Amino acid sequence: MQGPYQRFLLKELLRDYNPMERPVANDSHSLTVQFSFTLMQVMDVDEKNQLLTTNAWLQMQWYDHYLQWNQSEYPGVKNLRFTPDQVWTPDILLYNSIYLLFLVIYAFQGIFISTCNVDVRWFPFDIQRCELKFGSWTFDGWLLDIQMKEADVSGYMANGEWDLLEVPGGRNEVFYECCVEPYPDVTFVVTLRRRTLFYALNLLIPCVLLSSMTLLVFLLPANSGEKISLGITVLLSLTVFMLMVAEIMPATSDSVPLIGQYFASTMVIVGMSVVATVIVLQFHHHNPDSGHMPRWVILLQWVPWFLRMKRPGEGVVPTLSNSQADFQSKTLSSPTTTTTTIPTPAPSPNGHLPYMGFQTFHTTAELEPIQRNRTTSHGRGNSELGEGEGAGAGGGPLQALLAEVQFLVERVREQDRQLSLAEQWQFAAAVIDRLCLVGFSVFNIICTIAILMAAPNFGIALSKDFL
Repeated sequence: MQGPYQRFLLKELLRDYNPMERPVANDSHSLTVQFSFTLMQVMDVDEKNQLLTTNAWLQMQWYDHYLQWNQSEYPGVKNLRFTPDQVWTPDILLYNSIYLLFLVIYAFQGIFISTCNVDVRWFPFDIQRCELKFGSWTFDGWLLDIQMKEADVSGYMANGEWDLLEVPGGRNEVFYECCVEPYPDVTFVVTLRRRTLFYALNLLIPCVLLSSMTLLVFLLPANSGEKISLGITVLLSLTVFMLMVAEIMPATSDSVPLIGQYFASTMVIVGMSVVATVIVLQFHHHNPDSGHMPRWVILLQWVPWFLRMKRPGEGVVPTLSNSQADFQSKTLSSPTTTTTTIPTPAPSPNGHLPYMGFQTFHTTAELEPIQRNRTTSHGRGNSELGEGEGAGAGGGPLQALLAEVQFLVERVREQDRQLSLAEQWQFAAAVIDRLCLVGFSVFNIICTIAILMAAPNFGIALSKDFL
């Protein structure tokens, strides 16, 4: 028997009912609306456009003065169902909404796209707080009062990019300069933490590897010709990653993302390494004819010792073989030995044996004049030679031979001097290379730790996303 009574009751209630009229007994009284928010899903957080897309249920409960009846007159009828256009409904909307799509069932189920002030300072270790502010669009607080219920997240569906931390809510009353009436609203703050595993695998770890490859520039030999190429390649790779970050970040100057700071510091390190590599190559290929090398006491004395480096030939003492030593001792001990010229190795200043010197053996009587002749000029040597040997017929060929030997010795000494100077420049380049390797390694480690660990929730992200 409920059907006829329910039909008759609907006609009676809607006969003089006006959906535009606020259902209160006294127009001076306010209508209290109980508002509850049930968050079902965080669908998307658009950092670039600073938008939050959520799927939520809105439930509103109020007392309608005109929708009441005596149950004894309508037996069995305890509740009625109306469409939203048949009865008065509060115009409570999302203040910061872009647009709203909802389906009325028992409550308002909607997909809300609202504005959200996205703070990308600690990206990708950031926590975002987006506000959902609900309030009446036309009624003030004296006509429509909103009372809040706690947000319900029991049916929340997890998001692959964001973890929901909490949804606190609060009731506020705002007074505007135009009006004396209060305007109440209910604000829910959706607190989200970004899951960093995706960004760590696709952005952070490649950047760390690229910054580590910068150190390989100082391990390549200077003669390989690839030191500058490797540095420029790493610099271009970092530029590509910077463009990828710029695509997903909002174009704002309020704050620089944490990952952007790390990329910028890495690019500075790579740029400085390229400059240092140019200096190293300039030292390594320095022209020895341009002059003597400056005496860099700090660079060439205690810095190589600190870096555990040795100069070429350091600690190597050239010695004669046993046969050569025996032959030389026998020759010098014989008083009747005639003049003989035997090539023997002469050590260079750098410890190597780059050329073959000449050692002349004479008789005991002729040894002293010849030694004086090798330490003087040509003219004086000729006169002393004449005094020691007399004006014999063999003096002319001997003087010519001695002049040729002295010319060869001076030429080889000049070549050895240039070789020694070139080795000094190359050793200076190696010292700078090793010093840059140590310095850039320490600087790279410090920058990586200091920048990444500056995020407030770095430890939380590390424990939840990686461990």
